[in-house]
Amino acid sequence: MAESHPLLGMFLDAADGRFPPADGRVTVLPPLPGGLECSVAFTGHAVVATALSTSDIQAQGPDGYGASMAPDFLRYLAGREGWIDSVDATLVARGVPAPRRLPERLDVDDHPRVRHAQALRTDVRVYGDERGLVTLAGGLAGRREMSIELNDPGSSAAGLGRSLLRDALTLLPAGEPVFAAVAPGNARSLRAFLAAGYCPLGSEVIIRPRRPASG
Repeated sequence: MAESHPLLGMFLDAADGRFPPADGRVTVLPPLPGGLECSVAFTGHAVVATALSTSDIQAQGPDGYGASMAPDFLRYLAGREGWIDSVDATLVARGVPAPRRLPERLDVDDHPRVRHAQALRTDVRVYGDERGLVTLAGGLAGRREMSIELNDPGSSAAGLGRSLLRDALTLLPAGEPVFAAVAPGNARSLRAFLAAGYCPLGSEVIIRPRRPASG
């Protein structure tokens, strides 16, 4: 069994209310599997997972008060040609003790939501019904992640997203934490996750760096 990334323990601790100290500092960890890196912000403390050295990172002046998410720092982390994902809110909820309410879907491999999940995550499984799709997968640092997409995002029917999210929590063992990354600008989605019982932990951005070869 592969050794877990240390960032996973930090996420699980945060889910239980044990956050890093709000000391303004930055913790530098090894890079993520699959050639990915990230910058994560908790209250007053940042975490950067990267192949760059701690001294290289500290020389750029990031801190735990927002500078670890500054555009110039993220571009430095990624390199000129690297890919930077959106800065998302990090949320967590827990599985609920109820019968599974969503069937697995094996016919949607070409769906954009599924393709996006497969590009960044492992062991992607898809569930859903007439309301939309839910993906469950191994995500950032190996944590369990959930995402959803409604079949009709512009529908005026109230509560579709939150009802789908609540039903999706029955896919997990009771009490097991599941994480989600939601763009803050997607207010409708963010409200749905919060209404379904998700709690904010911080923010994050995933990076696929491309740096000049040294030597």
